[in-house]
Amino acid sequence: MSVKVAVIYYSATGNVHELAQAVAEGAEKAGAEVRLRRVPELAPDTAIDANPAWRAHVDATGEVGIAALEDMEWADAYALGSPTRFGNIAAQLKQFIDTTGGLWQQGVMADKPATAFTSAHNVHGGNESTLLALYNSFHHWGSVIVSPGFTDASVHAAGGNPYGTAHPGSNGAPQENVLRAARYQGARLTRIAKRLKGLATD
Repeated sequence: MSVKVAVIYYSATGNVHELAQAVAEGAEKAGAEVRLRRVPELAPDTAIDANPAWRAHVDATGEVGIAALEDMEWADAYALGSPTRFGNIAAQLKQFIDTTGGLWQQGVMADKPATAFTSAHNVHGGNESTLLALYNSFHHWGSVIVSPGFTDASVHAAGGNPYGTAHPGSNGAPQENVLRAARYQGARLTRIAKRLKGLATD
């Protein structure tokens, strides 16, 4: 029996999407059944069309499933990803989080491990504060926060962020060192989920 991991994210131009894919890959390699889901886009077409990279990403990821509350009920563990917006969570992902109140009242997310990943334009453009903002929601859910910490060399190689994988978008698309850290984060989340469910073999 495997654990089930929901990787739920918002991405405008693709960086967080690539991180989400890497987190999902790491979780799958560690033995999880994974659902990769994007939250609905809230921005109007006029805003999206004004940025060719944004439009290209929206068109390219149309087949990725849309996140639903059922994914939260299904999962044993969560990995949430968002670009930073003024040091905070993007409205698109925050809107989805805000719909989980009923599940929170039922205790659906309680005692389940959760982790987060992000991307800002600059190294110090709000990456850590966005991750901590996501963890605020996890605290309210009663989830078990699983940050990568400094528990693997891949964290140092990706810039040394113990809160979660973070990519500076001004460097272009995430490179292998960052994707490796994201895969490790997904694998670590899966291992902790297995331990909490009594399925660990390591």
